[in-house]
Amino acid sequence: MSNFTKNIVWAVVTLIVISLLFSLFVGTGKQPENLSLSQLATDINAGQVSKIVVNGNDLAITLKDGTNAVSQKEAESGLTDSLKNFGVDPTQLQNVNVEIQSQSGWQFWADLLAPSILTLLIFGLFLWYMFRQARTGVNQAFSFGRSNLRLSTFKDKVMFKDVAGLREAKEELIEVVDFLKNPKKFLDLGARIPRGILLMGPPGTGKTLVARAIAGESNVPFFYISASEFVEMFVGVGASRTRDAFMTAKRAAPSILFVDEIDAVGRQRGAGLGGGNDEREQTLNQILVEMDGFDRDTRVIVLAATNRPDILDPALMRPGRFDRRVVLDLPDLSDREAILKIHAQGKILDKNIDLHRVAMRTPGFSGADLANLMNEAALITARRDKSSIGQAELFEAAEKVILGPERKSRVISQKEKEITAYHEGGHALVAASVKDADQVHKVSIISRGFVGGYTMKLPAEDQHLKTKHQFLADLAMMMGGYAAEKLIFGDVSTGASNDLREASELARRLVTKYGMSDLGPVTFGKTEEMLFLGREISTEKNYSERVASEIDDQVKKFVAHAYEIAEKILKTHKSALKKVAETLMQKETLEQEEFYGLLKPFKIRPIPA
Repeated sequence: MSNFTKNIVWAVVTLIVISLLFSLFVGTGKQPENLSLSQLATDINAGQVSKIVVNGNDLAITLKDGTNAVSQKEAESGLTDSLKNFGVDPTQLQNVNVEIQSQSGWQFWADLLAPSILTLLIFGLFLWYMFRQARTGVNQAFSFGRSNLRLSTFKDKVMFKDVAGLREAKEELIEVVDFLKNPKKFLDLGARIPRGILLMGPPGTGKTLVARAIAGESNVPFFYISASEFVEMFVGVGASRTRDAFMTAKRAAPSILFVDEIDAVGRQRGAGLGGGNDEREQTLNQILVEMDGFDRDTRVIVLAATNRPDILDPALMRPGRFDRRVVLDLPDLSDREAILKIHAQGKILDKNIDLHRVAMRTPGFSGADLANLMNEAALITARRDKSSIGQAELFEAAEKVILGPERKSRVISQKEKEITAYHEGGHALVAASVKDADQVHKVSIISRGFVGGYTMKLPAEDQHLKTKHQFLADLAMMMGGYAAEKLIFGDVSTGASNDLREASELARRLVTKYGMSDLGPVTFGKTEEMLFLGREISTEKNYSERVASEIDDQVKKFVAHAYEIAEKILKTHKSALKKVAETLMQKETLEQEEFYGLLKPFKIRPIPA
């Protein structure tokens, strides 16, 4: 049912309800009797009428018994003539008080024109409503191809000083802002303004935040839109909205047009379903023309953001369209500390708080993760009814972001608790006894998320390269839990299944990807990327069955060697393992200082993996 039909139905129902209510309240009083002229003449001759009020053709009659009645006279003649025609005795008529009320001009014209005016008014309202509905539909049809482009109002300004880290990225963008503010300095040297700037980086690294900072720093109009708003199910709408967006930005030039998540329309052409009439491809073609087509006289800088630059169309990435590509990587240790300080503003922290230690525990965290960490710490503090955020709350918030919330309500038997304690103790002891292994920051047997316990080991500084010895140390640490269970209980549990899977995958990468096995500096397996309804990765087997068998042997050799190292360490320092496990069963959690304090009396010397 259309909106028009619904409105008509509701109008009719409303009128019926009003009529019923009106008749209910108005009809409760006693209505006067309606007399014919012949009956009125009979009552006058009988002497029962005391007063007649004449108002036009209407007669208001009052009988001698006090009752009221109404009647109407003939329109062409007066009341006396009409009554004489009905045989009224003139002497009886003289006993009746006849009062004449003259109609005013407006009453006369109202009675005359009211029916016609009311009909015309109802018909006019009906026509107005119909034309209004039609005009709304036409406006919607004409505005369907307009872009939902929004202009930044700078109410909540973000400046470059509010963006921690990203030093190189900000230097690249400060130059663009300076170009917009002082173009003469660059134009005198023959420099050309960049046509497009592409912000690339993993999710949460601050691409949108940097765009907001550019909006705050520059004094030019800043328009922003999401790329997904260009695409509709109707062919041609995306291209039309693209033209409208660029036309709006050109009218306000010099200006900046920010397109967020441009991979929604900028995906490589010819790699999926659909041909030249595909709506997404038409939208992309229009963007290509607007950015660097025949019309080169433009002062609009296109700023785009994506976390999937590898799937963008090559024509979109060429110089002249996106001249500058700014990479926003995950923050390093110093950047994480600076980001934590920014997100700590407005929060009440303890005086002895050390954000550097928190930054050390969060390698691989993005800016969004660190903002979430500070918020989780504030929530934990409020839940504990504390007045300020402490170091413990920050550490717990980091673990909650990584692993999930604690599951203290999970009931486990004493035997399972003991197995978990020795398992995690084995991981920690092996990590502390192998050279090139990362430091142990925390050991816990409290369940978090899907894990029954965990050993947190973190590098002393950010690492971009890893050596073979470091990988071997990681493998030995992974096998520490499995070796501890087998050494203490003579049996193994399902708790080591995830460790074995990760160890096997790491060993296979050492052989097939990093060339660190006895097979020599050769990689095995060809990885191809296919863009079909998204991004799919397939690995082609480019080696023989004999080589496949040798790869399996090398993988097994790596894992077996790691198990031998872990078993040797645990047998040598079995008393230290028992000490760590017993302390874990009592306290459930060991921090870095306490863990290494337990190992100090045993004088453990790290050995190479």
